[in-house]
Amino acid sequence: AAMGRTLVELYYDVISPYSWLAFEVLCRYRHIWNIDLRFRPAFLGGIMQQTGNKPPAMLPKRGEYMLKDMKRMAKYYQVPVQMSADDFRRIMGTSSLMAMRFITAMDMTNPQYLEPLSREFWMRFWSQHEDISQPENILAVARQAGLSAELSQKALEMISSPAVKDRLKETTAEALKHGAFGMPAVVAHYDGKPHLFFGSDRLELLGSVIGEKWLGPVPS
Repeated sequence: AAMGRTLVELYYDVISPYSWLAFEVLCRYRHIWNIDLRFRPAFLGGIMQQTGNKPPAMLPKRGEYMLKDMKRMAKYYQVPVQMSADDFRRIMGTSSLMAMRFITAMDMTNPQYLEPLSREFWMRFWSQHEDISQPENILAVARQAGLSAELSQKALEMISSPAVKDRLKETTAEALKHGAFGMPAVVAHYDGKPHLFFGSDRLELLGSVIGEKWLGPVPS
């Protein structure tokens, strides 16, 4: 991080709607707080498996609450997440591995596209309720994000390379090392040590720890 700036890492997976909320809010605070924001695409499936965590909707009551919660959060955070009861099945039936490898490939080759590309994956899955697991869908997302056909094709070919697979595994392992058990995992490097914050509703607390003022989810 630059002199006096706090490095804040966001470990995320596009299958996670709460990750989208944290992503958008941190993007808004990037120029308000004295932080260097670093996007760390990781694989939620790997984190759940390694920690023995289970999706919240596995508990029916929690699933019911999550639907109401997400409606309120989407409005409060001004992020167009559209969630319905059948989304739980949709999540269970969708692997984000290809998408996260594609995003990782982009991070390795053209990191300037990381933000718009990630946003488009969330838009497609959580706003438009379209698939993000098939190559043609991934290419459609890339096109929406403003990537050339050539760049997208190259990234798609990289998905199966050991370099990309290893990078995604390493990033996921780093999130685990910091204590992550789900997504989003926000790690602030402050006062010589990493501080983990889990979820999109702890950014106020993050601000407090790093000495920054919280101005709500949509700071003007």
